[in-house]
Amino acid sequence: MTGKALIVIDVQNDFCPGGALAVAGGDAIVPGINAILGAYDAVVCTQDWHPADHSSFASQHPGRAPMEMTDMPYGPQVLWPDHCVQGSHGAAFHPDLAVDAAHLIIRKGFRRGIDSYSAFFENDRATPTGLEGYLRARGITALDMAGLATDFCVQYSALDAARLGFAVTVLTDLCRGIDLDGSFGAALEAMRAAGVALR
Repeated sequence: MTGKALIVIDVQNDFCPGGALAVAGGDAIVPGINAILGAYDAVVCTQDWHPADHSSFASQHPGRAPMEMTDMPYGPQVLWPDHCVQGSHGAAFHPDLAVDAAHLIIRKGFRRGIDSYSAFFENDRATPTGLEGYLRARGITALDMAGLATDFCVQYSALDAARLGFAVTVLTDLCRGIDLDGSFGAALEAMRAAGVALR
């Protein structure tokens, strides 16, 4: 039997309405995620976990505004509002998310000089989070993904998982997107092209 895991991506206060980087309707996915947690061999939650001076924050780039693009040593980078700062209320999981059901919590984005959208790699696409090894050790070969945001952390996680050989399904009704300059539609197309199932 092949194992199947649910990867719950960044369902944190700062990505929900009222948060520093709110995704419209971000909190609406929580009941649906909670309802399916018991159906998997493993449940993993990811948590954006930035130092207060993280290099992806627009506040660290004088004269620059949130949502502008810049170039980092690892490639293009969106400059974000300060969000998910380590230990803050914004970095905490949404209070209604049944986090106690998670077998593993993966924190990402804690290195100041590099952002980390994917559950598997930082944005250099090379520095691993350790999630792949955990899933292999658990005998997991198939992944369902839910969370925030469809066009950033969910997309990057899904593409990396497919590249690593996992069978990947994104539960689109349990995700919400930002849609920065058409990023939502582009993300869906990129995931389909990589063999990710969308349902």
